[in-house]
Amino acid sequence: MKIAIASGKGGTGKTTLAVNLALVVPEAVALLDCDVEEPNCHIFLAPTVDRSEAIGVMVPVVDPDRCLACGSCSHFCQYHAIAGLDTGPLIFPELCHSCGGCVRVCPTGAMSETTREIGLVEEGWAGPVRVIQGRLRITEASSPPLIRAVKKRAPADGMTLIDCPPGTSCPVIAALRGVDFAILVTEPTPFGLHDLRLAVGTVRTLNIAFGVVVNRAQAGNRSIHEYCEAERIPILLEVPDSRQVAEAYSKGLSVLDALPGLRGDLDRLYREIKIRVGPETGSEPRECPAPRQKRSPDQPAGRDSQSQS
Repeated sequence: MKIAIASGKGGTGKTTLAVNLALVVPEAVALLDCDVEEPNCHIFLAPTVDRSEAIGVMVPVVDPDRCLACGSCSHFCQYHAIAGLDTGPLIFPELCHSCGGCVRVCPTGAMSETTREIGLVEEGWAGPVRVIQGRLRITEASSPPLIRAVKKRAPADGMTLIDCPPGTSCPVIAALRGVDFAILVTEPTPFGLHDLRLAVGTVRTLNIAFGVVVNRAQAGNRSIHEYCEAERIPILLEVPDSRQVAEAYSKGLSVLDALPGLRGDLDRLYREIKIRVGPETGSEPRECPAPRQKRSPDQPAGRDSQSQS
């Protein structure tokens, strides 16, 4: 079973939930830190790294002796990674998406490919938890290839928890693809609600079953609850706003050290997700109901703008 922990914005407690959920799961669990631009699960788990592997992507190189400067490669590239000049193509490796099309369309065979390193995948153990994380090389513009490399190293058995990057852009899509369930972590603030809407639109577009965890829940602030009720989204857990939790986090400690009672809540969260995913891995997940449509009498029926996004 693969569970993604995601959020529409950074700083909501996504990593905190992923780390502490990994500590209470009563089965073999692998925690994948796919926030490769800034991995931080290791700060709280301190794994012993037993394997490190450089990850590379294929980028084009040109043989000037065979190049006709015809411009076929630059016209083909949709990512502007190749500029066609009178003297021959100018290649921008950081923009390349490694599709290999430029090599295929070159009429003289002047284009070939070489490997360019983009980062590392590190694997290790923190007690019973298998920790796998990616570290994107500084200055790299594209992280999805490294995220996919991290996900490929997930064990075939047991549970896999994926700590996603924040936001709703390409890195998040790469981390979410193929998961059985997504936990969207949010906070009861205007920014938290705004970005939760974006995250909900993302997982609905990907047709992933999901639920919400409200972190730093505050008495009297019901904006997240009202939105989830209107959209018929289950709130799976509320973590109270606690100074003890903040202090434990700042020291790199487990939240379970500050709130021992949270262990039972996380265990119930784990069991609830297993029910929603299905009795066996690979079975059809129980989808969240579609949102209630809100339209004026003269508005035609159809999906609302949020679901279309």
